[in-house]
Amino acid sequence: MKVAVIYNKQKDAEGVLNVFGMQNQETYNPKTVERVASALEKGGHNVRVIDGNINVIEQLQNFMPRVVQGEQPGMVFNMAYGLQGVSRYTHMPSLLEMLGVPYVGSSPAGHGIALDKVTTKVMVQAAGLPTSPYWVFYDAKQIPDDLPYPVITKPKMEAVSLGIEVVHSKADLEILIAKLVEEFHQPILVEQFIPGREFAIGLLGNKDPEVFPLLEIDLAGNPNAIQSLEDKLKKPKGKICPAVIDENLANELRRLTKETAKVLGVYDFCRVDYRLDDNGNLYILELNSMASLGLTGSYVHAAKVAGYTFESMVNRMLDVAVERYFGSQQMDQVAVEEPESKSKKDPLRIRLRSYLRGNLGTMEDDLSNMVEINSFVENIEGVNSLGRWISNKLGPIGFNRHVYSRAEFGNILYLTNHMDERNDVLIVGNMDNPIDFEDYNSFHEEKGRIYGTGVARGKGGIAVLLGAVKALRYTRTLRKVKCGILLIPDESYGERSSKPIIDELSKKSKYVLGLSGAGLSGEIMTSCSGTLRYEIEINRRQNKQELKSSTEISDPILYASQKINSLRKLNYESDGIFITITSLQTKGMEDQPTYHAALSFVIRYRNSDQRVRLEEQVNQIFASKSQDSIKVHVTKRPQSKPFLENEKTLKFYDQVEKIAKLVEVRINKAETSIVSCLSNIGGGIPALDGLGPVTGGYGTNNEHVVRDSLIDRSVLLAYLIYLSSKNFES
Repeated sequence: MKVAVIYNKQKDAEGVLNVFGMQNQETYNPKTVERVASALEKGGHNVRVIDGNINVIEQLQNFMPRVVQGEQPGMVFNMAYGLQGVSRYTHMPSLLEMLGVPYVGSSPAGHGIALDKVTTKVMVQAAGLPTSPYWVFYDAKQIPDDLPYPVITKPKMEAVSLGIEVVHSKADLEILIAKLVEEFHQPILVEQFIPGREFAIGLLGNKDPEVFPLLEIDLAGNPNAIQSLEDKLKKPKGKICPAVIDENLANELRRLTKETAKVLGVYDFCRVDYRLDDNGNLYILELNSMASLGLTGSYVHAAKVAGYTFESMVNRMLDVAVERYFGSQQMDQVAVEEPESKSKKDPLRIRLRSYLRGNLGTMEDDLSNMVEINSFVENIEGVNSLGRWISNKLGPIGFNRHVYSRAEFGNILYLTNHMDERNDVLIVGNMDNPIDFEDYNSFHEEKGRIYGTGVARGKGGIAVLLGAVKALRYTRTLRKVKCGILLIPDESYGERSSKPIIDELSKKSKYVLGLSGAGLSGEIMTSCSGTLRYEIEINRRQNKQELKSSTEISDPILYASQKINSLRKLNYESDGIFITITSLQTKGMEDQPTYHAALSFVIRYRNSDQRVRLEEQVNQIFASKSQDSIKVHVTKRPQSKPFLENEKTLKFYDQVEKIAKLVEVRINKAETSIVSCLSNIGGGIPALDGLGPVTGGYGTNNEHVVRDSLIDRSVLLAYLIYLSSKNFES
């Protein structure tokens, strides 16, 4: 199951439109979030950690299954306390309710009631459950003279002991109320302080919830002690679990905990806090609908006493939420589809994903380092420098390098982890890009996207490749596969130099995979268009006498406009023929007509018959006549053949689609207009392209990859590499 763990970073001013209202002071340690995510992965789930800010909807759209399209539902493991404003616990559940995404934890109503300490007191008292006397003040002048001191203060809508203080006199209370109202901008709950013992009782489940072993906070024999915020953050008080109490008191604590959760309407898990006075009377203090999952917290402590590991506790929390939404049938279905997740040894897909998510920072660093290397196709030293950098990454994990020297474009690299002549799988990527340094964009990340020159044109795919082979080595499965990696330096020039190498090595491989970026829907290329590229130089003849006597067009701009109209008539979308004008530049003097124009265009086509016909038509359009007032020079730029779909490729895609479903990576079959170097492979070899990351802005200065897709596509690629040695017998 896909599970998004959502939490809030401590300071996230960029994650809101405006900073407004009370700012959240409650947050999870990132290490705890990572621990929860890791636990879910070990439970067999596909996990993504998401910051619960303004970008959360887009990130969930990219990750969550499309249930309306027949995919199995995913879940959110909600750890988000909210960013700002009133009743912050309710914000993420409310958003998820609107989006139709199921989640672990209470509803907006449950969180809103439990977080509101005054409403909690009202509902608990109305249900006949024991709680201490209380008052609510929003002004120090409201305090009566006859309060039974000592009392304890609590801001109405805060948690984690914020604003809690024991007060022994009216004068001190007046000062404190004024201070707290100014600080928290909300009414203050004042309760009669109950000296005695303190208990924290965890609950897990819904219809018949499990009550964790009863836990007592160790107040070191001081009945007047409390747990301050400083205690919780710096030196948490000790815990006695199971608590040393008689069975009657234990049964009453269990009963009250279940009743309180039912009265307040919370789901899945919670913790109820109590005080016990010297006369044996219990008083409900509050219910925490987002009980802390920190290792030092009372909830986790009691769960361990109950026999849970951290991993089994977290996965049980997910299970009770799944059962609440979908019933036991969905639970059984998950168990049937994912039997490996119950085995003692983690299945490969889980270990791959766990490794890759834990090393996402390394993958980003690798991509950043590659972007900083200027591998413009004409910068031969830059292309070779990138090749050396990649070789240095692959060498330590067992890949040997063979270099095909090419002086014109840079060296072609072929790396293998074996000494045989044939590969189980050949992976093909490119090192060059067509963007000159003057248009270079540096590496940067924004809203879950990574930008930089080359990230969508080759370097993102190489980052995925490095992640995949490192993960396979970590899981000790890389050595079981004969893997070849071919990195070319001239994709920007239609593989002018590397075509025969691609053809030769593909014929020595059972399967071929390309590292081109996927589209935003996770497209896998089963075929792609070929391209014809042209540059047309148009000059006005300089012979004035000839110009006067000619009836032909002498203005290069008008000539170019007419020819563009003629080119557009070649468009046949239904046949897969597209004409794109990529550039039109002119030159002229202020006091003279334009004397020069340069026109560039690209034609995309599907098959060789179309190519022959289109070349003839272009030649006819720009054919020169001896009497023309315009001189035209036609240059054919680097061309790319189409990558043709065949029966073996389609069968291969069907196998890959099953694997993608197993590892929970969204893919779609696509015939694209983006060129592929796999058009040069030997015929009849199963081949697919688009195994790189999810990309956007291809062919523009805004090119980018979706950050989290680095994990998904690396998992998919790693699994395909592994299965290539088994002919995809999963």
